[in-house]
Amino acid sequence: MTDDPTLRFYADNAATYAQHVTTPTGQQLSAFLALVPSGGKILELGCGNGRDAAHMLSFGFDVDATDGTPELAAEAERRLGKPVRILRFEELDAIAAYDGIWVCASLLHAPALALVDIFGRIHRALRPGGVFTASFKSGSGEGHDSLGRYFNYPSAERLHADYAAAGWSHVVLETQMGSGYDAKPTEWIWVTARR
Repeated sequence: MTDDPTLRFYADNAATYAQHVTTPTGQQLSAFLALVPSGGKILELGCGNGRDAAHMLSFGFDVDATDGTPELAAEAERRLGKPVRILRFEELDAIAAYDGIWVCASLLHAPALALVDIFGRIHRALRPGGVFTASFKSGSGEGHDSLGRYFNYPSAERLHADYAAAGWSHVVLETQMGSGYDAKPTEWIWVTARR
């Protein structure tokens, strides 16, 4: 994520954002964990306040929690009681290191033109048979929300094309209505891919 206003928003609002939602993601996270071997190694990109990482740790998974914003990483560290790495999507360089990669409501801030490269990096970071789940706010092209945050707002068709271009062949997309930090009605696209 290189959009300065977006990074500044999360830096300036880290404490408030960390208290926004404190319960784990729910159905999608449970479905993801069911596909990861017991005790498997999971990378969480954009862990925010650490709520999902805490849930995964409580089930015995080996979780590498990361975030691109130092202020949010500090909030997650307080929740988890363990270090959270500062890592931006484009810095991921692991090879066959993880059984699962969980990216809830954070890759939606990556530049649209960078998604193919990032999806490729995630593909390389997974072990054979590994699972990658991510969520995006559906739309018809990139833009900023009322809070000044950048979103890539992809369509399902665009995501299918970008995943395919990055080498993914087993991809399932589902849509779900919900909302986000701005409390506005939102169509979410959840994508699960297997290596």
